[in-house]
Amino acid sequence: MTFTPKTPAFEKAVKDSRNLKAKPDNDELLQLYSLFKQGSQDPPFAEAPKPGMFDLTGKAKYNAWQKVVDEGLTYQQAQEKYVKLVNSLKEKYGFDG
Repeated sequence: MTFTPKTPAFEKAVKDSRNLKAKPDNDELLQLYSLFKQGSQDPPFAEAPKPGMFDLTGKAKYNAWQKVVDEGLTYQQAQEKYVKLVNSLKEKYGFDG
């Protein structure tokens, strides 16, 4: 497995995302998930197991990540977008930190 470097801004955004005052909506959560997975590459998408037929939440997450992969986002671009998304969510929902 290849090590994917994480920027300090990305690591801070990951921590900050856990301290929002309110839970983001499902679409925002899927965006966070897909950008996080692409940004961290743990595991890389090609090695990630597909969710089972009855795992609707897993399928939604997998499909959101697939969309990011299909857009051709590199892990660096995904980390940048993740940081921007978390910052916008901190403004929208408030932040305890």
